[in-house]
Amino acid sequence: MGKYQISRRGFMGGAASLMAMPTIITSGCVSNKIAKRPLPSEKINVGFIGYGTMAHDNIGNFLNNDNVQVVSVADPNKESGGYGYRSERLGGREPCVRRVNEFYADKKNSAYKGCIGYGDFRTMLDKEDLDAVVISTPDHWHAIHAITAARKGLHIYGQKPMSLCIAEGQAMVKEVAKAGITFQVGSQQRSDNYFRMACEFIRNGRLGKLERIEVGLPGGHGMFSKTGAAASQSPLPKPPDYMDFDMWLGPAKERPFIPAIHNPLVWRNNLDYSGGMITDWGAHHCDIVQWALGKDASGPVLVENFKCDMPPTDAIHNTAGDYSFEYVYAEGTRVFVSNKFPNGIRFVGEGDKEIFVCRGKLEMKPKDLIRQKITDSETKLYVSGQHERNFIDCIYSGKPTITTCEIGHRSITIAHLANIGLRLGRKQVKWDPVKEVFIGDADANQLKSVDMRGDWNLNPKV
Repeated sequence: MGKYQISRRGFMGGAASLMAMPTIITSGCVSNKIAKRPLPSEKINVGFIGYGTMAHDNIGNFLNNDNVQVVSVADPNKESGGYGYRSERLGGREPCVRRVNEFYADKKNSAYKGCIGYGDFRTMLDKEDLDAVVISTPDHWHAIHAITAARKGLHIYGQKPMSLCIAEGQAMVKEVAKAGITFQVGSQQRSDNYFRMACEFIRNGRLGKLERIEVGLPGGHGMFSKTGAAASQSPLPKPPDYMDFDMWLGPAKERPFIPAIHNPLVWRNNLDYSGGMITDWGAHHCDIVQWALGKDASGPVLVENFKCDMPPTDAIHNTAGDYSFEYVYAEGTRVFVSNKFPNGIRFVGEGDKEIFVCRGKLEMKPKDLIRQKITDSETKLYVSGQHERNFIDCIYSGKPTITTCEIGHRSITIAHLANIGLRLGRKQVKWDPVKEVFIGDADANQLKSVDMRGDWNLNPKV
């Protein structure tokens, strides 16, 4: 460890760092790596991979955690606008460096320039003395970033949707288990009291037998306040000067820079980079259904009744806009998903009892149902409080986070199953959640994975 890095780890006081008890990683690919499990006296050095809308939203919870030192950021974008859901923010590595350095300078009341920016995440992972990374990049990068970090023994906070396809999620789960690292999926609804309360009520039978579950997701192809040139579907003669566009594309197929799909957030509308609103919000709400039903290590066996006017595969925005489908668990519980339902989850039980939960709202029918308390003898679910703090606490303790890699993979798999069924125009697809394969559908099984460009693959060298 270099002298400069020691000074950053020790910045803002505290006892000198002590040797952490190592956890040996058993992966044959990284047999010499160690998943560092720091002592309570040690700070956790964190690097950000990607600094866009989501990183803007959660970096504050890392900066304000006295056990954390944010030391670096990697982003192929140097600096540009258009981030945020109203295109109101700057993103890229330079805005992140400024924000971090200004935060620590204000806190120390002295100059600080310890945060460093990189254009290539691999350079950052090689050079920096990191304990953990926060991955906040477009979906098509998540697996490569996570697997590379895991093989270096780094703990990972990975934004949702966790993967671009089912095979990537499977690979991530395998590598994280081999490495023995802490992984938190950014499905922060699990750290919200309303969602936890709703799930506890379902787990403890407050609605009796569930008759129906409705999941409302957004529809359409959001442009997030981008208009004019920022929303143009015409390719640019060359990529913007602020962007290493080849690195931004990474494993995705080569193509020119098109503002309508390569500007911040709008890449969600193209299947090369994301799965549209079905994966973007399905990662949240289908995750809550899994939690409520106790299916964190499993999933549905059937997805059917697909309805959607799927755009052509070569369209700029080729993800589903208006859609509906149903997924069914082995015991018969049926979940209806549509962009026509209110955003949130509605659980319908016996005797006209209902629970509706969304962000900032928990409604029960009859209204006095909410007065019932979950007793100490009943099932109580994981309480985490702040999602980012839960991640940091679990790095120290070695305990599982509230949304582990396996949990996130199982939840986003449901959205991937739906997108595969819609893309193939199927009436139904049958799924084996144990073997994680489609039953009797070779074409669907082919879509479990995506092709990667050039030398990019799910077996990165570290």
